[in-house]
Amino acid sequence: MTVTMAVPEQPDVLSAEFARDPHTYYKIMRDHYPVLYHEASGYYFVSRYEDVARIYKDSTGFSNENYGFQMEPVIGRTVIQMGGREHTINRHLITPALRGNYLEELLPQVDELATEMIDTFRSSGRVDLAENFSKWFPINVIVRMLDLPREDLPKFHDWYSSLMAFLSNLTNDPDIHAWGMRTQREYPAYILPIIAERRRNPGTDLISRLTQAEIEGEQYSDEQIKALIGLLLIAGGETTDKSIASTLKYLIMHPEQLEAVRRDPTLATRALVETLRYHPPVQIILRTTTDDVDVAGTVIPAGSVVGCVNGAANRDERRFDDPDTYNIFREDINIRQAFAGSADHIAFALGRHFCVGSLLARREAETAINQILAAMPDIRFADGVVPPDVGLFTRGPESLVVEFTPAT
Repeated sequence: MTVTMAVPEQPDVLSAEFARDPHTYYKIMRDHYPVLYHEASGYYFVSRYEDVARIYKDSTGFSNENYGFQMEPVIGRTVIQMGGREHTINRHLITPALRGNYLEELLPQVDELATEMIDTFRSSGRVDLAENFSKWFPINVIVRMLDLPREDLPKFHDWYSSLMAFLSNLTNDPDIHAWGMRTQREYPAYILPIIAERRRNPGTDLISRLTQAEIEGEQYSDEQIKALIGLLLIAGGETTDKSIASTLKYLIMHPEQLEAVRRDPTLATRALVETLRYHPPVQIILRTTTDDVDVAGTVIPAGSVVGCVNGAANRDERRFDDPDTYNIFREDINIRQAFAGSADHIAFALGRHFCVGSLLARREAETAINQILAAMPDIRFADGVVPPDVGLFTRGPESLVVEFTPAT
């Protein structure tokens, strides 16, 4: 007798159940709805590793035009939505600042900032690491890169939070739209005069370097620099924040692996990479089809918005061994290429649009993990409560309250 298994109902990515436990529904998507059409948003969500990787690498069948409505209304046109020669030129202009000598000059300051922030709670015995560290540390680094006043940190946090909310506003919430439009007014009024002044009197900061950068006779305009700094805020703030908080959370949940990192600080890189696979900070990245495209047997019409579900692809048993197990020692990821466009995990996208700031994010996270573990020899969840993750497009713990015996 043949037993027919019932096909689970198609998940609703906007449901409360999905928000609480997306990985249960990610598996249903991979197994039964590898291309899920979500009627309310009109988006197609793709969940298998092979398909998501193909979309990121295919710059002819898929474009980044979606950022025209996701980000451009708030901060302007950026390299993230460009293609062809325009993308090449703009990426070459920004890459030296995030991967070259300037990054090497910045790294000691990253270490100093982490130490300075940890000093404020090093002796407390109890702290919310999300609220008191990971939420602000990446923005502190960016503010240092840009040589902007640290007292303006709350403004930057509000602006990048509004940008993240705006780009993931699937329900077209009017309050989120209004928040984004407020940033559209406030942010340029703040940053454009600073850019103009740095162009007249350049220093050694990133804004000054961008005003002087030139390739093939082309320079950034003030408007382009404004948009790029906005992109740095969103890409370098929210994502690194969640990478750090999530890595600490999962290490605490796996004491033997935490102790291994404490004994050998170089393993912080492996912990970060496994977190990027197991629980990527950016769960969904959008692309737009340039023609009718067949994905996993479903024809997605030209001009459609496609949601590449990183969080599902990274747990695909077709690609990773025992994917639902957090294991910093897994052998199916090449650590040497984990921060390049040929990475095995899918957290920074892949191919030519791979995140140009990945090396800075790596160093920030490694510094944060090692300094916090050194300061907190017996770090544990406060009251034994494991903090929940929140978010659809980006996801991580909103709060990470820990207790520890202060190191002497």
